[in-house]
Amino acid sequence: MSQGATGADGPLPPDEVAAGNTAQAQAWNGADGQYWVRYRENLEERYRRLTPRLMAAAGIRADSRVLDVGCGSGGTSLAAGRAAPEGSVLGVDLSRPMLAEARQQAAAAGLSHVTFAEGDAQIHRFADGAFDVVLSRFGVMFFDDPRAAFHHLARALRPGGRLAFLCWRELRENAYLTVPFAALAPYVQLPDLGAPGAPGPFSLDAADRITALLGGAGFEKVSLTALDEPMWVGTDADDAVAALTAMPMAQEMLSEVGEETGARARAALRDALAAHQGPDGVTLGCAAWLVTARRG
Repeated sequence: MSQGATGADGPLPPDEVAAGNTAQAQAWNGADGQYWVRYRENLEERYRRLTPRLMAAAGIRADSRVLDVGCGSGGTSLAAGRAAPEGSVLGVDLSRPMLAEARQQAAAAGLSHVTFAEGDAQIHRFADGAFDVVLSRFGVMFFDDPRAAFHHLARALRPGGRLAFLCWRELRENAYLTVPFAALAPYVQLPDLGAPGAPGPFSLDAADRITALLGGAGFEKVSLTALDEPMWVGTDADDAVAALTAMPMAQEMLSEVGEETGARARAALRDALAAHQGPDGVTLGCAAWLVTARRG
């Protein structure tokens, strides 16, 4: 790779971004990363039913050495740090804006044993056997070369060390996207979420692909559990519309249509979300895989 991806404070070192992952690095150091810093609390609330399942599956002990892949603004890294007060946690992510937020959150929580590194977990230099646990909350679907990436993560685990991650199942099973997309479809061009298996939120939606990738990387006792949970998306329909339409993906869709069409799209989205409002706010279904394995 001849050029690094651009970060918030300049280009990332070329050896810290996998050759095919430049676009991801640019996105997470740009509008996408800035959005999720702004909506950090919203994100944690969205995943409030999923995060505890991941942490329980990770099996973190008081003295565990933990690697958090695609740690973002640090929600799961901090949770791991609280579970391992005598151990250590390293969160790795491409996004400088999100890592800055993660460091602030760790400092505010007094978790000095939780640290963060900017880099691409596919190629970041980890010592062999450096970790007891590798975990990820929706961070492993963006690997340009998942086969090489899981090999790399396996080497970073000690023999018998545990891998635990969440990834999305098929798009059609995830109402948190299909409901908004159906509302917006008559008015805007919906985004291309990539070809099957290409880096993106649904690259690991197939159970057999996950099993093959992990087995090929040297993992054993691979287990997949289907999780179906409601996802909170806003306190009410207006709050949910504001959060969803502030996403860079939605901003791009709406920018390509006129003001009148955009207003109709937002109204249709509000009506669709209002139909899912209950005592806890607006909730939409989500479907994920909870995956666990051990290094052989």
